[in-house]
Amino acid sequence: MNPEQIKQFNHDLLKWFHENGRDLPWRRINNPYYTWVSEVMLQQTQVDTVIPYFNRFISLFPTIEALAGATDQEVLKCWEGLGYYSRARHLQQGVREVAEKYDGKVPEDKNELLSIQGIGPYTAGALLSIAFGEPEPAVDGNVMRVMSRVFLIDDDIAKAKTKKKFEKIVGALIAEADPSAFNQSLMDLGALICRPKKPKCDECPLNAHCLAREEGAQLEYPVKSGKAKPRSIDYTVLLIRDAERRYFIEQRPETGLLAGMWQFPMIAWDPNEKEKVLEDAIQKKYGWEVRFVRTSFSYTHRFSHLIWNLSLYEAAIDGTVDPETRTTWEHLDKLTHRPFPVPHQKIIEWIEKNRQNHT
Repeated sequence: MNPEQIKQFNHDLLKWFHENGRDLPWRRINNPYYTWVSEVMLQQTQVDTVIPYFNRFISLFPTIEALAGATDQEVLKCWEGLGYYSRARHLQQGVREVAEKYDGKVPEDKNELLSIQGIGPYTAGALLSIAFGEPEPAVDGNVMRVMSRVFLIDDDIAKAKTKKKFEKIVGALIAEADPSAFNQSLMDLGALICRPKKPKCDECPLNAHCLAREEGAQLEYPVKSGKAKPRSIDYTVLLIRDAERRYFIEQRPETGLLAGMWQFPMIAWDPNEKEKVLEDAIQKKYGWEVRFVRTSFSYTHRFSHLIWNLSLYEAAIDGTVDPETRTTWEHLDKLTHRPFPVPHQKIIEWIEKNRQNHT
């Protein structure tokens, strides 16, 4: 694009944004901390899902100092159900760095931002442009979809080098007079108009600039290589109560999937195998001799790369179980005080629904 075309592009885009941009809670106050929290929550999560979580999070941790001083369990509990829990841990670690190194103020320097735990090029670009008005690109999936269609770019967006290409393009276009509105307008345009499957091209402020529309090829862009099929694992979940009607639960490791969250004991077991195989697996993992009965509960949960197929068994243990460092016994009404991943929240809901059998 020549300078005149860029000027018209920016005019058309920003005019649309000022008339149609979304009213979102983190946009109502120009607070770098709010912007940071919202951008982390919005990674791989829809805006409508994020809004109530954002409002609750900010009510509990209204400042950088409040989040820095919270326990990891408090943060995970507040994040419970939003998924991708490493985001919460990295956010808190980053906030603690800002509290310690920068006196609780989000730095305005790009290199300093990129040195903070959990802040990559996208989040840094969003903070610099939205919170501080710097002409810095913030390229996410929505932006790549818009740009690939406007400029007919057929590079695979799953590759890191393609994202860098889009960052250069956006960097050349960004309106220095209002970088905040420019980046947010591209995000909103991708979410509301330039949608993946049913783009509203007739309503798009950039339709006069869009090469894909000109060729009738909107749905062919962006180009993205296929993801590997998620791996499916069958799990048996053990519901164990003691004489005081407390449930045995364990905490997941501090690293890896769902790190630091709580769950009922789980064993990977193919239900087509004999129950003796399950008994041996329980004995090997926990050292327990158990008797168990399958319940009516089953649940399938999809992660981005895994599928959990859960079956719930009520189990009785011969002997006693002494809680270790990362295990404990907890009454039903206290279970919800701890952070559980969604599949195990479903089990708690099932227990509560069948409370007459579990009191």
